[in-house]
Amino acid sequence: MKMDILLGLQWGDEGKGKVVDVLAPQYDVVARFQGGPNAGHTLEFDGIKHVLHQIPSGIFRENILNIIGNGVVLDPVVLRKEIEGLHKFNISFKKNLFVSKKATIIIPTHKLLDAAYEKSKGDKKIGSTLKGIGPTYQDKIGRVALRVGDILAPDFEDKYNALVEKHKTILSFYEFDLIHLPELEKTFFEAVEFFRTLNLVDSEYEVNGYLDSGKKVLAEGAQGSLLDIDFGSYPFVTSSNTMAAGACTGLGVAPSKIGEVFGIFKAYCTRVGSGPFPTELFDEDGEAMRKEGNEFGSTTGRPRRCGWIDLPALKYSIMINGVTQLFMMKADVLNIFEEIKICTHYELPDGSRVDRLTYELNTQDAKPIYKTVRGWFTSLAEANDYDKFPVELRDYVSLLEDELGVPIKMVSVGPDRKQTILR
Repeated sequence: MKMDILLGLQWGDEGKGKVVDVLAPQYDVVARFQGGPNAGHTLEFDGIKHVLHQIPSGIFRENILNIIGNGVVLDPVVLRKEIEGLHKFNISFKKNLFVSKKATIIIPTHKLLDAAYEKSKGDKKIGSTLKGIGPTYQDKIGRVALRVGDILAPDFEDKYNALVEKHKTILSFYEFDLIHLPELEKTFFEAVEFFRTLNLVDSEYEVNGYLDSGKKVLAEGAQGSLLDIDFGSYPFVTSSNTMAAGACTGLGVAPSKIGEVFGIFKAYCTRVGSGPFPTELFDEDGEAMRKEGNEFGSTTGRPRRCGWIDLPALKYSIMINGVTQLFMMKADVLNIFEEIKICTHYELPDGSRVDRLTYELNTQDAKPIYKTVRGWFTSLAEANDYDKFPVELRDYVSLLEDELGVPIKMVSVGPDRKQTILR
């Protein structure tokens, strides 16, 4: 059996959590492969909205096993709160949640470092969520980080204190106030005690064992491909590999075991934080899009930047991920527009036109070149069958398929799991 991958193709917030929830009944295992509590996966069913930050989005299906892989950076405090918040749903965490011993731990001083680094950048800040993600990945690469398996060792506190002393030296350089550290540490160690009661496993053996036994596994990514540390709009990116290759390193699965790659994108574009965004709208259309789509971060509450769909960026993400199927989300947000614009090319400062994401686009202003099409300008609340979609929406889907060269197999027309239409 091969492992399928589901990931975002834009700057995150594409609706991955909802799609995992919809697809989950087809799988035996859902495994998260990178990122941390800076990601918020929103699911909505039975009229209730649920936001998951670290737990895989298959957790609401009782017969599905959920694995947090080694590529994830975990905050024990956030994970404990997340689990406690789900107790009312009678979810059996001892039965269906497993955590890799090789996942890296976010400790309190990682968050302080995150704040200190961001403050020092001034006007050039990248828009960090201040959850300690970047500094934790720095320590991982620097080979000084703590991992989940370390909390089982008798000398865990010694290892913790040694790392904190390194962090304090850096924080003193930035003259950062440590007054809240004792309180943060108290909460952290309480969460670590709780953490020790979870299923802590060598997840690479678990995932490969499930595949070898014929189980179906879905790898779930966080953020989006354009935030990838290598291939995103650097330096305005996250600290992990958000693309399909990250599923291999983040779960310990060989490339030869990858099956379908599901790419999720919005019918338009959004971005949180700083960085290039060629199709960003600064007018009433952008504000209307933000309001209609409730485009505010599920983790931070920050208003998202909004703009028209960007085909060069989508083609790029499809290429680097080897996407085999596309899922289009939030088509209903475009209900309010009589005309819809599609970016097909960029015009660079020298007057040249390109249809690809070149290195220079990270530093140069690019003017989007648009194709305008008719909108459907009607509610999709009752649209429960693709053949009954407005002809303009079906034309929009067909145009995107022709341009992108990959079939769009799913169209979401509302937040509830029932408003996800399979083709």
